[in-house]
Amino acid sequence: MQRVFRFLLTLAGLALGVGLALLIKQVLDQFNIQIISKYQDIVLIAICSLISGFIMFILSSGIIKYTVSFLRWVEGKLSEVPMLDIIFGSIGLIIGLLIAFLISDPISRLKLPLVSVILTTVIYVFCGYLGISIATKRRDELSGFSFFRRSSREKINKEETVVPKILDTSVIIDGRIFDICKTGFIEGPLVIPSFVLEELRHIADSSDALKRNRGRRGLDVLNRIQKELDIEVKIYDDDLSDIAEVDSKLLKLGQLLHAKVITNDYNLNKVAEFQGVPVLNINELANAVKPVVLPGEEMVVQVIKDGKETGQGVAYLDDGTMIVVDGGKKHVGETIGVMVTSVLQTAAGRMIFAKPKSMDKIVS
Repeated sequence: MQRVFRFLLTLAGLALGVGLALLIKQVLDQFNIQIISKYQDIVLIAICSLISGFIMFILSSGIIKYTVSFLRWVEGKLSEVPMLDIIFGSIGLIIGLLIAFLISDPISRLKLPLVSVILTTVIYVFCGYLGISIATKRRDELSGFSFFRRSSREKINKEETVVPKILDTSVIIDGRIFDICKTGFIEGPLVIPSFVLEELRHIADSSDALKRNRGRRGLDVLNRIQKELDIEVKIYDDDLSDIAEVDSKLLKLGQLLHAKVITNDYNLNKVAEFQGVPVLNINELANAVKPVVLPGEEMVVQVIKDGKETGQGVAYLDDGTMIVVDGGKKHVGETIGVMVTSVLQTAAGRMIFAKPKSMDKIVS
């Protein structure tokens, strides 16, 4: 196949040489220049075509190589673009070129060839770009027009399509994702990027015992999700090697797949909000499902340890919520009745402040 392309490029070089020879012939005839007394035209065409064909033959290998590389690069970029963007972009390009034709038709009739060619080219490029840009950015609005509407059956299928969920490394290691998926609150498909698996493997092979155990637990969680739960799990093989950081890769993948990122990383959550990538934060979910506690409510808790401030004691609810008991230091190790005085909601979770009920010590 490469030989065929080299042959075709050589023929194109020969044709280019003939055209160049004819151009030179016109110039010579205009000034009545005669370099060779006989057969000047034939010799000129032969020389120009042979030189041009030889140059094109020498350059053909490089041209083919870089053309193939460029086409593969374009193919790789297009494979990352959602199909709907390609369809609407193509429609927008066609409409833009039609508008450019209508605008540039009177301009092309000007008696200034160079000016008309430049203006026509600029108009075509500008209208083509605008057509692609507007069609892709307003895709959702355009899809509402009757021309683009699908049948009611396709609409139902679209509504039933579940948004993919991309798992972050931190949420896999955390392990709670298995129980959440088991309850059915999160529907698949779950997408596991290859770079997240690679990061888990590095953590599981760490020399630090704590990191090694966390990494292995994460791999065990993935295996349990795949084997024990009736939920679709997909591995995304593209490593997105042009991006260095794992968090940036996750957000880019979320944009490419129109997916949601599941994480418990507070910083990743904030960056995702800034970039417009939807995020499901497990810590926020845990805080949301905790029982609501109001000031004035009474409860029975066990004071575990001293608090930071003088005289304070610390207790915990079953869900891990910290209770700071004012004056509870003297009740460390005891189970007492307390009354809630205030509730503080922070980014890290919820904290309850309480005070002991008078004469309500309960022996455990």
